[in-house]
Amino acid sequence: MAQDQNQGQDQKKSFVVKFIDGAINPDGILDEEIWAFAEGPSGFQQYFPTDSVLAEKQTEIKMLYSNTHLYVGIKGYAEGPNYNTRSLQRDFRGGGIDQISLVFDTFNDNTNAFLFGINPFGVRREALITGGGGEFGGFTTSWDVKWKGDAKIYEDYFTAEMAIPLTSFKFKEGETKWQFNSYRLDMQTNERSTYAKIPQNQPIFGLAFMGDMIFEKGLGKSRTPLAFIPYVNGIGARDYESDSDLSNFKVGADAKISIGNSLNLDLTVNPDFSTVEVDNFITNLTRFEVALPERRQFFVDNNDLFGDFGGGRDANPFFSRRIGIASDTAGNTIENRIIGGLRLSGKINRNLRLGFLNIQTEEDSGNEIPSNNNMMLALQQKMFSRSNLGFFFINRQAIGASDFLPEDEQYNRVIGLDYNLASADNSWIGKVYAHKSFQPDNNDGNYSLGFNIGKNTRYVNAFLDIVSIDEDFNSDLGFIPRKDIFKMANIVQGNFWPKKGKINRYQAEIFSVVTWRPSLDFLYSDYFLNANVGANFNTLEEVRVGFQKRFVFLVNDFEPTGVDGAIPLPGNTGYHFNNVSLSFESDERKLFNFRIEPSFGQFFNGNRYSVESRFNLRFQPKVELGLSMQYDHLELPSPYSTTDIWLISPRATITFSKSVFWSTLVQYSNQRDNLGINSRLQWRFAPLSDLFIVYNDNYFVDTFMPRSRSINLKLTYWLNI
Repeated sequence: MAQDQNQGQDQKKSFVVKFIDGAINPDGILDEEIWAFAEGPSGFQQYFPTDSVLAEKQTEIKMLYSNTHLYVGIKGYAEGPNYNTRSLQRDFRGGGIDQISLVFDTFNDNTNAFLFGINPFGVRREALITGGGGEFGGFTTSWDVKWKGDAKIYEDYFTAEMAIPLTSFKFKEGETKWQFNSYRLDMQTNERSTYAKIPQNQPIFGLAFMGDMIFEKGLGKSRTPLAFIPYVNGIGARDYESDSDLSNFKVGADAKISIGNSLNLDLTVNPDFSTVEVDNFITNLTRFEVALPERRQFFVDNNDLFGDFGGGRDANPFFSRRIGIASDTAGNTIENRIIGGLRLSGKINRNLRLGFLNIQTEEDSGNEIPSNNNMMLALQQKMFSRSNLGFFFINRQAIGASDFLPEDEQYNRVIGLDYNLASADNSWIGKVYAHKSFQPDNNDGNYSLGFNIGKNTRYVNAFLDIVSIDEDFNSDLGFIPRKDIFKMANIVQGNFWPKKGKINRYQAEIFSVVTWRPSLDFLYSDYFLNANVGANFNTLEEVRVGFQKRFVFLVNDFEPTGVDGAIPLPGNTGYHFNNVSLSFESDERKLFNFRIEPSFGQFFNGNRYSVESRFNLRFQPKVELGLSMQYDHLELPSPYSTTDIWLISPRATITFSKSVFWSTLVQYSNQRDNLGINSRLQWRFAPLSDLFIVYNDNYFVDTFMPRSRSINLKLTYWLNI
């Protein structure tokens, strides 16, 4: 029986999912008689603006299942029919819109889960939650599976139905219980609520707080068909810098094979990622590389098994975006074609996960890029309630004897162990890791070591992070912006929750980072201190004031302005500089909302004035317009340079229907000397099957001469065999 709403919220909630022989058409109307006999989650608890009372506008969920599908019926009460949405495009994300999401922890490990969501307009999404959904957990909406669902709006409530194939989940055969939670965003009442109570200091999709869904009889073997996903892509392209025609015609395919109920085998041959959403430009005023998120579908499923080792900001030994890109002889980043590859990932048993990846890239002798075999093996063993111990081995091996490849670049290998701590209530999190790399004739030392620990309570959060990276540590498939460092970072954050008034939370934070250079007799290299105070309003506005203090010792010369012929700042010199900032974010429920952050202060031996801003305007439910801008004025004393750096990015998204989407992004960056236009029309003519037309155009900023131009016509079809 479903738990009574009046039972204490500290008890674990549960409900029974009844078995049926028939099928339900998920049209969103809930007119099937069988729903009257179904049970499910109820008694939703408020998460915002407080977490101590039942939700004002309740949500009722009922579930049934057959041998092939899980069926979900939803009824969400509301003040009226005026719901918020950004568009009709699948895989929505972010606050400020009405939605409900269902989270299924199918292995009962409170660490990884499947999420299926829908909004009152019937727009669907699916996502993978990893790392427990905590502060450092993953939330990946680029994961795709086939399922059906729709919704219908009434005067003071909406209804929705979902029909999710059991093959969309991974679970142990014969399982009788999954852990479950659901969260709903109700913008009219300005309320967020959850089925299982979650404290406000924890993420709303955190997996430490779950109820139980108990199946009337054990789940059978998941008989997943082979998914074969071929594509054809006609490309008309020209590089105006080299005056070369890059037109092409590509054919390739992916395949997805389930091994048992718990493992995925993904295969790819000649993959094409030309229709993946374009990366956002950023203004980079540092000396170091910046990581951008992975958007390619092939690398998404169980990506945490590969990508969560080490420290994400300092020493991540595997960063999938390294595969398929390389540097040409001039040092420019270019595409390096992937010939094919495979990924095997998932659960071996309830507590042990396996990840294996092997991808081959093509030789490009003209750019002196060898063919490489890229391999990673990862194992993760659950320990205690939510912690785990992970092992990995990475091997990047050049194939064939290339005259242009130095002997010391023939291979790169990395091996490591990580212990990830997560307490049952997610109040303690942490990690200890030790990694070692191997290169030809360079196997001594080469360590990357790290330790971090964090405590999260309602009123105080604290986090300590210590990292040591040897100057010779190297992972060709990783993201390691700095080597030869010993770094200590810590955060202390205080929260105050008023019981009355317009403010939901006051917050104060001190964040500091100190870095030394071990190979230079532990030279005191960098210091960063950020102190800020802020307030979050019940009406969702946010305001924050910050002070930043920095010290940088430049070992080498550094020119931050990017001006041609500029004199670099001299190395072997220390620089102290401070600045102040103010930020304000408006109510994201409004059709027009914005965020603006001006800052002013010193910059090395000069000054910097900066303004970052974001504006969004919605014409519901089909049009969303956005504009992001960043302006930096760098003023260094003579004989050094002064410059203005602009980054302007307007974006327009039009959803003509739930199956036809058009998005255009324009990005102007004088730091990159590039004006880029990306326009993409997508027609989803069948489940997870698409026709794309993608237009890309790039120009030099100063001369407004074309750099490159392309148009792609791509057809992809998801076929179950």
